[in-house]
Amino acid sequence: MGARGTAVLSPRALNRALLDRQLLLGRTVLDVVAATEHVLGLNAQDPDLPYLALWNRLTSFAIEDLTAAIESGALVRSTMMRATQHLMSAADFRLVRPVLAPLLRRVQRNAFGSRTAGVDLDELVADARELLTGGSVLGRPDLGRALARTRPGADANALGWTVQYLLPVVHPAPSGTWGKRGATPFAAWPGVPGEATAEETRELVRRYLAAFGPATVADARSWSGASGLREIFEQLRPELRTYTDEAGRELFDLAGRELPPPDLPVPVRLLPEFDATLLAHADRTRVMTEEIRREICQGAAVAATVLVDGTVAASWTRDRTGALTVLPLRPISTADREAIEAEALRLLAFAAPGLDHTVHFGS
Repeated sequence: MGARGTAVLSPRALNRALLDRQLLLGRTVLDVVAATEHVLGLNAQDPDLPYLALWNRLTSFAIEDLTAAIESGALVRSTMMRATQHLMSAADFRLVRPVLAPLLRRVQRNAFGSRTAGVDLDELVADARELLTGGSVLGRPDLGRALARTRPGADANALGWTVQYLLPVVHPAPSGTWGKRGATPFAAWPGVPGEATAEETRELVRRYLAAFGPATVADARSWSGASGLREIFEQLRPELRTYTDEAGRELFDLAGRELPPPDLPVPVRLLPEFDATLLAHADRTRVMTEEIRREICQGAAVAATVLVDGTVAASWTRDRTGALTVLPLRPISTADREAIEAEALRLLAFAAPGLDHTVHFGS
């Protein structure tokens, strides 16, 4: 117990809680929309990443399951947490996007403020919304050029990016589906408020804790990129349970949420790049050591990782020939290598059917 009788959670206890909430203790039976809502969104900076994330979490998952949900609009891809591309349910997009509006305005100002100096941004957004009405879809370069026609001398590229940050646009299929890369298309998404209410922000914090808790205020800020969350946590304090970690930091969680045993065995998993399991906390020691974090997270890149006993033990890459290479970041036992190889072969059968599959371990 902590100084005030608050339970102290070890990194291992926090690890098992995170794996439980991210559906990584064992594959489960959920449809793709329910699963995406359960984990509160999937990173989609590359179109294949959400597919690999769900393959790790769901039984009987097929590529066409997720593609159909994207094509129907049940799941939408847009600029979201930390101003990066994510896939979320349409309902969660309407909840989360307004909470992130101040962050996205700040990102636009920092990245493109000087290149849009003199441009009336409210007018720009209104013009972009009109161009995208009636189901119109325009690529970001085309939209930027269209907006620049009535703004002589304006930077068309900066205008297109500005709209991406300031207007709740989505990137409709086939963009964001398996293997589909290229110019980013924009489509308007109606019914998304420009600003969040206090209750919507509180609900997002509840949802964050359901997906990633127990967690600190700094963890929620790191996951979302949003500021001003300490006040929201204080508003929610009467309905939340608190713990401390071994460093004495206060952790919040939903009341009544049971934590799995810290010694619970967990399966090997091969997570894709940017998986939220690695990015949802300011303190990432629940999933990897600081030394390994420096190997995995370099600049804006976050490598694909192998979890052994719930924590990062290696990175992995896959080439077009059907070969998967594992690069150990700590000693791995023979039994764990066999488990990694078996899981890697299952991943290759899913992602690259019809090829000869091989798994290699680097030094």
